[in-house]
This record gives sequence, C-alpha cells and structure tokens, in this order.
Amino acid sequence: MTAVQGATVEISTPDGVADAYLTHPDDGGRHPGVLLYMDAFGLRSSLRALADDIAAAGCTVLVPNVFYRHGPAPVVELPEYIDPDERPELFRALGPMIHELTREVAVRDAGAYLDRLTRCEYTAPGPIGTAGYCMGGRLALYTAAAFGDRIAAAAGFHTGGLVVDGPDSPHRVLGTVTAELYFGHADADPSLPPEQIEQFDQALAAAGLRYRTEVYPGAHHGYTQSDTSAYDRAADERHRRELLGLLDRTLRG
Repeated sequence: MTAVQGATVEISTPDGVADAYLTHPDDGGRHPGVLLYMDAFGLRSSLRALADDIAAAGCTVLVPNVFYRHGPAPVVELPEYIDPDERPELFRALGPMIHELTREVAVRDAGAYLDRLTRCEYTAPGPIGTAGYCMGGRLALYTAAAFGDRIAAAAGFHTGGLVVDGPDSPHRVLGTVTAELYFGHADADPSLPPEQIEQFDQALAAAGLRYRTEVYPGAHHGYTQSDTSAYDRAADERHRRELLGLLDRTLRG
C-alpha cells in the first residue's frame, strides 16, 4: 500500500477558522483532490484512517471539522467505541450543531474548503471529488450543486433525509449538479425510508444526471464507521470499492 502523509491544517472561512485533516500520498506528487465530509460523530481517528486509505489509492484528501464553530475536533467527548446506549446522549449535544448546517451555511463553508484543497501543493489541477457519510452525504450534494463543474463526482453513504419538506431538502438542488453521483443507502435506515429512496431516485432521473443508487442489504445506518456498533465490514468494503471506482473514472480522465 502506498505510504501517505497526513497533518492537521487550518482553513480560513467567512465565519472563522476550521480545523481539518489533510492527507496525500507520500511521493511528492500531485494527485486528484477529494473533499471528504464527516458523519455526525465528527473528525476522529477512524475517519482519519479512512481518509488515509483513500489517499493511499492516489488522492489528496481534505476532511474538515464542519462543527468548527463550536471548537476544534473533537467538539464533544467520544468513547473509543460508540454503542447504541451512548447515541442518545451524544445526539443531544450534536443535534443543534447538525441543524445549524443549513444549505446556505454549508455552501459558504464549502467554498473555503475547496479553495484550500485546490491551493494545496499536493493537489493536481482539475475537478474535485466529494463524498460524505451520514449528514456528510447531504453536504457533499450541496457542494456539488453549488460549485458546478468544479466537482466531477459526489457520493453519499448511509445518508438520511434526502427528501424532506422545506427548501433545504437535498433533492431540490439536483438541477444544478453536473457531477456523477453515487449513493449507497443502508437497508432499513429509519432516516431514509423506502418512500424517500424512491422519491430521490425519481428526482435524480428527472434531473437527467449520471448516477447510481443502491441499497446495501442488511447494513445499518453508519455501516462505514468502524468505531461504532453499526459497522458492517462487508458493506464498508463495498462502499470503498464503489467510491474509489467513482473517483478513478471521474478524476483521472
């Protein structure tokens, strides 16, 4: 496996300074850029390890702490292993931070993240890929919609709330997306019931996009996150194959 080099960096945004993790192949070269959005539990060692694996496949990866307005990561104290009994208490703290990330706020931040990634000496010229987990999938989609041809690929994994009431519903932004999209849904995900999946697929088709959506049988919400009780090794490995395949065909020409 290719050796990588990772470090914590700071990003100036219109609302302050965001901490982030930047990782890239340790070969001195320039590689396609990937903006990776965290799940609700935030920027932590397991997510850095995932970013390192994507970097080892030949990408320069930036993972911002999207909760930076509340301090550097970790913004809440996390156990080494997150089990169901701990989730309610965690989400009482995280819930308000998640709700603060409206589409307007997310797009404002995304511009700063993209500029930082594009300026990086280890990022190759050309379009960027973006992907996200849980709520991060919505942020990836907002980014793809707002930044047009700067984004060649966008993916979401176990992303809930893709079709909801209100102007911020992710399915409402598809008309300005030009990227190729991939979504890997968790089976029996309470945050994305079957009717939402069907409505989201209909919206994707109506927008005329290049896309693929799949339901991962037996996988629970959070199946990619190795430090949680929802982790599913087979589903995680599938997600990695799909994500790396998407990035390879869209970012390497």
